[in-house]
Amino acid sequence: MPPAKPYHHGDLKHALLRAAVELIAETGPRGFTLREAARRAGVSHNAPYRHFRHRDSLLAAVATDGFDRLRRAMARGGRKAGPRDRLRRGGLAYVDFALRWPQHFAAMFDAPWNGAEYPACAAAAQRCFQTLLFLVRDCQAAKQMPAGDPERMAYHAWSLVHGVAKLANAGQFPWRSRAEVLRFCAFSIGGM
Repeated sequence: MPPAKPYHHGDLKHALLRAAVELIAETGPRGFTLREAARRAGVSHNAPYRHFRHRDSLLAAVATDGFDRLRRAMARGGRKAGPRDRLRRGGLAYVDFALRWPQHFAAMFDAPWNGAEYPACAAAAQRCFQTLLFLVRDCQAAKQMPAGDPERMAYHAWSLVHGVAKLANAGQFPWRSRAEVLRFCAFSIGGM
């Protein structure tokens, strides 16, 4: 008889998050169970319920972490640069994040989560969007973008970089290396 798996784990929550990221890489955000995440983390199948009600709550935790990482990457994209260059660098940081962390990106955008059910995830997503909105408003204040509804312009900028990120992650570009995709993206967002 195999030994029983332990219920206690020194850092179970983070071990489950790591297991979920591995599983997303293999099966996509909807293709695994909480039981499989527990097996990967080396704990009993009941242990995850101490932190997550079900797989979707684990996915929301991965997405929350992703939004926080993305926000930080966009914010530091060009601290000492001018407003327009900060916006461009924020866009490049977005695509770079998607290429470096495709599992997080998938949990953020391919696994629909309900903001009312996962308010921490919704708040992290909103903080991320607010970072972009700040960059757009900064450009407008410096007269480096036209006046107008900054939210509409933020959605326009987001759509552009999100489209590049999704197409790159899906292998739809002829460029395979991260550097080539980022060069293409830099060219594409030059007019932002």
